[in-house]
Amino acid sequence: MDPLTDLLARLRADPDFMRCVTAWERIPARPARVAPWPAGLDPRLVDAMRSLGIEAPYTHQAEAVEAALAGKNVVLATPAASGKSLAYHLPVLHTLLNDPAACALYLFPTKALAHDQLAALGPLIDALQAPIAVRPYDGDTPSSHRPAIRRQARLLVTNPDMLHAGILPHHTRWARFFSNLRWVVLDELHVYRGVFGGHVANLLRRLRRVCRFYGAEPRFLCASATIANPQGLAERLLEAPVHPVEEDGSPRGEKHFLLYNPPLVDPQLGIRRSVVLAAVDVADHLLKADVQTIFFARARLTTEVLLGYLRDLVAAHGGDPQRVRGYRGGYLPSQRREIERGLREGTVRAVVATNALELGIDIGELTACVMVGYPGSVASTWQQAGRAGRRAGASLAILIASSSPLDQYIVTHPRYFFGRPVEEALLDPDNPAILADHVACAAFELPFEVGEGFGRLADVDDLLDLLAEEGAVHRSNGRYTWIGEGYPAGTVGLRTSTPDVVVIQDVSAEPPQVIGQIDRPSAPMLVYPGAVYLHEGASYLVEELDWEAGIARVRAEEVEFYTRASGTTEVQVIETVRQRAAGPWSAAWGAVEVTTRVTGYRQIRRYTHEVLGWGEVDLPEQRMETVGVWLDLSEDLVDRLQEERVLRRVVDYGPNWPAQRDAARARDGYRCRYCGAPEREGRQHDVHHIVPFHTFGYIPGVNDLYRLANALDNLITLCPVCHRRAERARGARGALSGLAYLLRHLAPLQILCAPADLGTAVEARAPETGLPRVMFYDRVPGGAGLSPRLFERFEPLLEAALDRVRTCPCTDGCPGCVGPVGEQEAGTKERTRRLLEAMRG
Repeated sequence: MDPLTDLLARLRADPDFMRCVTAWERIPARPARVAPWPAGLDPRLVDAMRSLGIEAPYTHQAEAVEAALAGKNVVLATPAASGKSLAYHLPVLHTLLNDPAACALYLFPTKALAHDQLAALGPLIDALQAPIAVRPYDGDTPSSHRPAIRRQARLLVTNPDMLHAGILPHHTRWARFFSNLRWVVLDELHVYRGVFGGHVANLLRRLRRVCRFYGAEPRFLCASATIANPQGLAERLLEAPVHPVEEDGSPRGEKHFLLYNPPLVDPQLGIRRSVVLAAVDVADHLLKADVQTIFFARARLTTEVLLGYLRDLVAAHGGDPQRVRGYRGGYLPSQRREIERGLREGTVRAVVATNALELGIDIGELTACVMVGYPGSVASTWQQAGRAGRRAGASLAILIASSSPLDQYIVTHPRYFFGRPVEEALLDPDNPAILADHVACAAFELPFEVGEGFGRLADVDDLLDLLAEEGAVHRSNGRYTWIGEGYPAGTVGLRTSTPDVVVIQDVSAEPPQVIGQIDRPSAPMLVYPGAVYLHEGASYLVEELDWEAGIARVRAEEVEFYTRASGTTEVQVIETVRQRAAGPWSAAWGAVEVTTRVTGYRQIRRYTHEVLGWGEVDLPEQRMETVGVWLDLSEDLVDRLQEERVLRRVVDYGPNWPAQRDAARARDGYRCRYCGAPEREGRQHDVHHIVPFHTFGYIPGVNDLYRLANALDNLITLCPVCHRRAERARGARGALSGLAYLLRHLAPLQILCAPADLGTAVEARAPETGLPRVMFYDRVPGGAGLSPRLFERFEPLLEAALDRVRTCPCTDGCPGCVGPVGEQEAGTKERTRRLLEAMRG
């Protein structure tokens, strides 16, 4: 009996384990379906494939090759390890064999995946014994090698970032290549969604524009994981017809897929065992059985905390902790290659990763996959589960639910998960912020004629006129010509709102060493002064964040806690694009401005997760214009729910409140009385009633009890973070906050996004209406197309929220429904249920 089969039998017989399993799905093995080699394929390729032991292609490979040889753009969307790469290698190599001048461009979303596929292509090129120059070209390519690559390469392997900043702006050096470009391959197509997808769609507009200048019209071969709209996504990116291939002919080993809900440790409060500690429980079984496993965590911090726990577990059993490794963005390329090699060779028995390993990098035949929290979409869940058992044999996938409403909904509705089709991937190539950047890049590459189209857009003259006003282009004789300084692609990042990164430097090493890097927007949440930065299981204390220089200086230090940042967010509506009424509520979407500031952090003890202390952070606030969607309650509904005491009435603090508030702030020196933080420009501190205002019984026009409530000895100045802590301690959350908590966590059920892709804010009185509002926003500049999609999906989202609050077994609120007890008033769960029922009409 193999180790996995033996382990599965023991797990089934373990009552403590099975008590947490809400579904155990067995997906049977499936044999391969093959087809003859396409008649038009070069016989040399057929002979080479047979020499490599491949006697016949799978049916989907044959269909894709035939469509490509017929001159069609193709998108192949089949599961992991189904042989998609061979389906695009064959038509490309067929063309290169039969046209000695022809060239091809391979685009992979990451450098790591590009180098991995380059290595996999080597045996096929060797078997052909043909002089086809295959070359990588990315940021790691030495400058001395680049001229030879430009002269010789016929199959160029790169990534969108290098095409954007290192190739297209210098296309005259690549004239031979672009003149003869016949094929462009886009692998991992499903990654090109949201902001990154909008950038890549515009990058492809620029690529085709440069190709047309040199007289070429390349065709495209796309490979994607399983998503609901592979053809739609490909056609949105390429702006051309695409032939879809979705019937998978590859063999599949048996897979066991488990949904696991950590045990309740306090049924009344609805508190479950931490998802990270539950992952350690599951890992104990897997590591003892020596089952090679990948653990997917949703965040970098979770990855590092879990890595430390698993190494402690292995060491406690007398094993080598280095057989468990971490893998995420921010590790240096040499570290990642070492970890990948260890997985392939079997020396690494477990890896804790973010979705950086979700893509098709070759890490060998892992046996088990444990997802520590729902990845945010059905598509990502199946993609991660596919990393185990990629080739043959039985495999195991376990999804461990966190306490969030989304995770709890998934594990308590297994038929919803296993029966639901995967989601659509969304992108917006005409996002104004993204489009403007790429029009500038395109104008640098080639002059624009007045009225010239850009992709599906009839013309972009308005944007070019703005560039002319700024002095970046010159308009004359019906043409826009770039005259600006530098080249714009150098300042435009494809993946984040800024191309900047913050380098993490270990100053305790001699000499100081760079151990990683992080994108600038994430830096205030992860490498603020006082933070514990975790890297490959080791802990470092952040001594300084030099914001201007982009350097975080850290010092290695063993500590028994980690840190988590907190901050403030304010959202202001700039423009309403669409709105609709739905009886007792209305929805709208449009442009919003989001202002965020990290203000403090908590020190959290490892394992027990108790809060040891708090710290203040003083970093610049960040402003972002993006797209948001909001839900407003109607005046009639608010009046009725206030009468029924489901919603609070807006508090009138009495006529002396502004003066007393200012007096309290002045008395306290404009500093927080709890943590000592001074007020910052543009944001006054809050003033908190020590004895709650409502207990004094003030009635406007009837009595003057507001004077007692607002007496200076009942007022205290608090910074926003300490004020929220005080409100939480008092339980000052109501039905509106319970509703917002539910909707924020359940929104990914309706659209393909990660839970962190959407931000949220709650307003008791919206400035435009004076009525309660729940707001969501895309957490990227210019938006990612998520909010307009959610605008159409509020009805099923509200139904899912009502179902969750009705079926949650807790007494009065928990992390799995309206939020933990202690963070809301008594009765919030019931009031949130009544609010949702009233909104349903």
